[in-house]
Amino acid sequence: MAEEATRAPAPPAHDPGAYVRRLVERGQQGDRDALEELYLLHFDRIYSYLHMSVGNRHDAEDLTTQTFLKMLESITRFRWRSAPFSAWLFRIAHNLAMDHFRSSRRWQPEEDVPEPIGESEPSAEAVAFQAIGRQSMLELIEGLSQEQRQVLTLKFVFNLPNAEVATILGKTEGAVKSLQHRALVSLQKQISTSS
Repeated sequence: MAEEATRAPAPPAHDPGAYVRRLVERGQQGDRDALEELYLLHFDRIYSYLHMSVGNRHDAEDLTTQTFLKMLESITRFRWRSAPFSAWLFRIAHNLAMDHFRSSRRWQPEEDVPEPIGESEPSAEAVAFQAIGRQSMLELIEGLSQEQRQVLTLKFVFNLPNAEVATILGKTEGAVKSLQHRALVSLQKQISTSS
């Protein structure tokens, strides 16, 4: 499933936001090509986020499909506000992941969690993975609350600003900063006690 989205052309470098805005406007008018392009542009990041959130490929694929079906059903109601279109999609994915947890109360992690494609510089999480080892980091992160894991994932894996993370999680920017700070302090304590 992930391979089918890899053929998405990159948005124009001069103004990718305007490019996505035009695609959304065309998609709201029923343009199938624009909707397909929106899918291709956002698939990898949404799938990776959901895979990291739910911990297994099968559920992540199902939730990714549901995310884009909800996008198709409600794109005509999308309105440009302070957050970009991608934050709206992440919010849909986040809500579906939370519904998934409420309904199943299970988390089945896999060993290989996908990294987002196209990151130009290593994220803070990637540097940490290299420093103490991937499996150790995954074990440390599992000790955090679900909200703390989500904040760290959105901030450091997907490099989203606090405002977008707040929109996705339905929290204030202050709450996001607090969750991030508490998560990093907790990780730092865990790392220093295990050394």
